[in-house]
Amino acid sequence: MEKFTIYTGTTVPLMNDNIDTDQILPKQFLKLIDKKGFGKYLMYAWRYLDDQYTEDPEFIFNKPEYSKATILITGDNFGAGSSREHAAWALADYGFKVVIAGSFGDIHYNNELNNGMLPIVQPLEVRQKLASLKPTDEVTVDLEEQKIISPVGEFSFEIDGDWKNKLLNGLDDIGITLQYEDLIAAYEKNRPAYWQ
Repeated sequence: MEKFTIYTGTTVPLMNDNIDTDQILPKQFLKLIDKKGFGKYLMYAWRYLDDQYTEDPEFIFNKPEYSKATILITGDNFGAGSSREHAAWALADYGFKVVIAGSFGDIHYNNELNNGMLPIVQPLEVRQKLASLKPTDEVTVDLEEQKIISPVGEFSFEIDGDWKNKLLNGLDDIGITLQYEDLIAAYEKNRPAYWQ
């Protein structure tokens, strides 16, 4: 997993409340087994017209000025619903690094963290300010200082210390285990013969 320390990007506002994991990534795409390639199906029912191939020019993700946005500003209860990790894969594959919401579904929140994204909880008034930014305005997220720095203000956020450490050091569960590779190898070398 890549380290997340300070990140600067542009935002896209999708201020709907209760965007669930089936809206983030519909169930028909869950049969894919690789983490890559899910981005094209993100918000599928909203991004495409009825023919399911033509992008809806009215949907904000499809507007050219938002095509490079990597920070999503959204509503309350983002990622509720099923526990599909594929929804987080789709957000990451699309290019999002940060999701700022009023609240998150618990499992989805952890799925974003496990996939190197930073989910941030902010009150409505902050999200409305961030949603008012121009598509070219840059926002910096400083994980070390736990701050969002933007043209409309500077805002603090909370994050669990363990998750903060994992992101700052680019450690997923496998990376944490590999920190003990020498100890694991020594144990394997000295384990009793009846375990082999």
